[in-house]
Amino acid sequence: MSEETQSGYGTQRRAAARNRVAIIETAHRLLAENPLVPLTDVATAAGVGIATLYRHFPTRDDLLVAVYRHDVDRLSGMADELLARSPSAKAAFVEWFETLAGFIRIKHGLGDALHSAAAQSLVAEAWGPASEAVGKLVDACVAEGTVAPGHDPADLIMLMSFLWRVAPDDDGVAQGRRLIATVFNGIQQEPRSL
Repeated sequence: MSEETQSGYGTQRRAAARNRVAIIETAHRLLAENPLVPLTDVATAAGVGIATLYRHFPTRDDLLVAVYRHDVDRLSGMADELLARSPSAKAAFVEWFETLAGFIRIKHGLGDALHSAAAQSLVAEAWGPASEAVGKLVDACVAEGTVAPGHDPADLIMLMSFLWRVAPDDDGVAQGRRLIATVFNGIQQEPRSL
């Protein structure tokens, strides 16, 4: 292959990668507004043709799984960033869980896509990185004195799962914050069996 051909191929690959990211990020945003957004709207808003979207994501389910994977990757990597910029470890912990809840609320109404074998495999893969991120947040809260030692990050993820069940409106946000405060009141004590 000539040097000129290799250069052109590299340019095409970079453009394809940019298009893929633009489609995923646009789909994330539009799905937050409307879980049933038409794929033509996603393509238009991403600045690509519908053929380009289908070349990357042959089915709607493929796109939904890619958005989910993107969200999980982004969320798993956020713990350090939040701890660095938040006024307290507790504030970072709350923001991380509110972000998780927002991502999960986007998934409501997506139908069977997140029940496919590929999606279930992705959910299983995501558990480890999510637990690791929560572990960092918990450790920082323990050091700060806002969480008692001994809490299992996986238990806290399960406990906080109420967040993606609250309504995606101002009342739901307020309810979520009240529930988070209740959780923090409880996890200031060391865990024990009843």
